[in-house]
Amino acid sequence: MSREFTNLAIVGGCGHVGLPLGLAFASRGVRVTLLDIDSAKVEMVNAGRMPFRERDSAELLGRVVGKTLVATLEPECLGDAQAVVMVVGTPVDRHLNPTLNELYRGIDGVLAHVADGTLLVLRSTVYPGVTRLAHNRIASLGRRIPLAFCPERIAEGKALEELENLPQIISAFDPGAMALARELFLKIAPAVIELDPMEAELAKLFTNSWRYLNFAISNQFFTIARNYGLDFYRIYDAVTRDYPRMKGFNRPGFAAGPCLLKDTLQLAAFCDNSFFMGHAAMLVNEGLPNTIVAELRKGPLERQSVAILGMAFKGDSDDSRESLSFRLRNLLSLYAKEVLCTDPYICDKTLVPLETALERADAIVLGAPHSVYRNLSLPPGKQVVDIWNFWERADRPEVHPARRPDGPAR
Repeated sequence: MSREFTNLAIVGGCGHVGLPLGLAFASRGVRVTLLDIDSAKVEMVNAGRMPFRERDSAELLGRVVGKTLVATLEPECLGDAQAVVMVVGTPVDRHLNPTLNELYRGIDGVLAHVADGTLLVLRSTVYPGVTRLAHNRIASLGRRIPLAFCPERIAEGKALEELENLPQIISAFDPGAMALARELFLKIAPAVIELDPMEAELAKLFTNSWRYLNFAISNQFFTIARNYGLDFYRIYDAVTRDYPRMKGFNRPGFAAGPCLLKDTLQLAAFCDNSFFMGHAAMLVNEGLPNTIVAELRKGPLERQSVAILGMAFKGDSDDSRESLSFRLRNLLSLYAKEVLCTDPYICDKTLVPLETALERADAIVLGAPHSVYRNLSLPPGKQVVDIWNFWERADRPEVHPARRPDGPAR
């Protein structure tokens, strides 16, 4: 089975996953229709404006919108598509098990408009085994729709770069659907990696869980050093400098966002809650705001104003979903006289201008390391908590030339 894809629809197409994917295909001459339920985002995209921050995207959107890319609220657009990519997330219940009614409703909505033979691609992270359930659902309705699961692995903010340079994982239950998925994604990616669907589902969960566990290790080490009054980054510098076996040692910081925690706990639920390292990582990462509050409470916090700089879940992002800066704000509000939050990229009526936060604060906490804060002139005499080491200090251990016992310095 082979097909030259020239017409693609993306369901949930104006979000952080769908829009960069649509831009990547549209820039290569594929006609892309972005189907979304958010009218404001649809209007923005059709006007050539990005609804969120994404590196190198604004200029590309301006080149393709109205030509090879259009956004719409009308599901009838699915009828002309040769392939439909669904990037609508699979909801989970409070036990992190999949709620299939939403998935089936989404698939049924697509099937109501597409013709047999249309490739259907599930793109969002799903609980292991959900692709098989979707496949069975399509078969039970008597439809001949080739189904593939091709998980996204992009880093928000760098999606276009990574879509072009990273291999794409693809999976399907039959060779025909796999061949179609291969042909589709080789239009934008340098290579594809073929797996069985459950292998691909676990590959996605393993990827996010691995990152979450790595952050947890660094955050645990940071907390240990801090509890003993030590400068973690002097130790970090010593063990990583010119020492290749520690190259993968992440710096500490808030491990947040809509994916890492959720996917780690989905993997734990899939393992009948025997993924003990995942649960431990959750306690460490989600507990980091508590560590910061405990340190500030060593002083007269009840008489102090605290400023949190950056409320996005990571630096240079305008995405505040599952941001630990908001968890920190809620904790500080129990103890501090006042909590002042600021962020240059997030629209929230509770936030204050940066100048106001700096002026009124007795203590300053860096919540998200936005690049605009890099050369910030911090007022003297204020306590600064910078878990990221974003404002790097100069007093790190010196490196002296090594000398052989019997010879000159090397």
